[in-house]
Amino acid sequence: MKVSNFDFGTTKSGEDIKGITVDNENGIAISVINYGATLISCKIADRKGKSEECVLGFDNISDYENHGAFFGATIGRVGNRIANARYSLDGADYSLSINDQGCNHLHGGTKGFDKVLWDLASVNEKNDRASITCTYFSPDGEENYPGNLTVEVQYILTESGQLILEYKAETDKKTPINLTNHSYWNFSGDQKEKIDSHRLQIEAESYLPVGDVSIPTGEIRSVKNTAFDFRELKEIGPALETSGGFDHNFNLSLEKSQKAEHRMYVDHRGSGRAMEILTTEPGVQFYTGNSLHEIEGKEFNKHDALCLETQMYPDSVNKENFPSIILNPGELYRQRTIHNFFLLD
Repeated sequence: MKVSNFDFGTTKSGEDIKGITVDNENGIAISVINYGATLISCKIADRKGKSEECVLGFDNISDYENHGAFFGATIGRVGNRIANARYSLDGADYSLSINDQGCNHLHGGTKGFDKVLWDLASVNEKNDRASITCTYFSPDGEENYPGNLTVEVQYILTESGQLILEYKAETDKKTPINLTNHSYWNFSGDQKEKIDSHRLQIEAESYLPVGDVSIPTGEIRSVKNTAFDFRELKEIGPALETSGGFDHNFNLSLEKSQKAEHRMYVDHRGSGRAMEILTTEPGVQFYTGNSLHEIEGKEFNKHDALCLETQMYPDSVNKENFPSIILNPGELYRQRTIHNFFLLD
């Protein structure tokens, strides 16, 4: 394993941004910066051995600061949407910042975990893996969430072709928490194609229908005979034509798992690249880049990439029939998501 450090510029407020790159011997390299504990690059070799970029991102810190696509960022304190930017906990009402569609709280708010500086605490090298550890202290009242919260995210790259994301968190007051990673994947390599020809499988029997402002209605609906049925491997293109695009939670389970077992899969036959995802989380937000657009000359457009954000259900703090996202003092929040990269025959 090869590990190297790099500088990634300076923020508007004068903070130096640092990054770490880890390469394995099989043509996979990841780069993470301390701004937002963000995965800015994931290069993967195709079946001809050519290593190319497979996630969307920027070349400088200014673009990450100025644009809200959440490319590759660690999302928190609560990922996804909270209806009307408010919730109640133990009789207390909490009003949150509104940063989505004029009424919702999205991805932790105006300054969520994607916009703060994390500590790149260490890189631990072993025979078959190297890990980048990112830590952050979120003070009581940040974005009006209760409790002092300590958070750790590890990016672990193995020689066998795994990218493992491990999350931990502890609090001194009851608080909601729902962490995820917001990488946009495109396995054609260097964004040669849209995602229409990618094939996808999500082992989910149901999904969460949403209303006009993308908040789940509370219904848990079967995927059977709908465009949301990805139980069998199929091309994304026809489903995109039927649906117009996806930004929905698929229910992998009603419970968190103690080990990463809930499954998704995506591949691109042209390049031969394939990825299996296993997670402890009961849900995954499947997003098809519906709002992507050209950003200062960089070509990002609708359906250029897809996100598979492993997480708890959206708006769980306001839906009694959804799994709870409340973390109590003395408890340890844990999440593990494994990306297995491999090549098709």
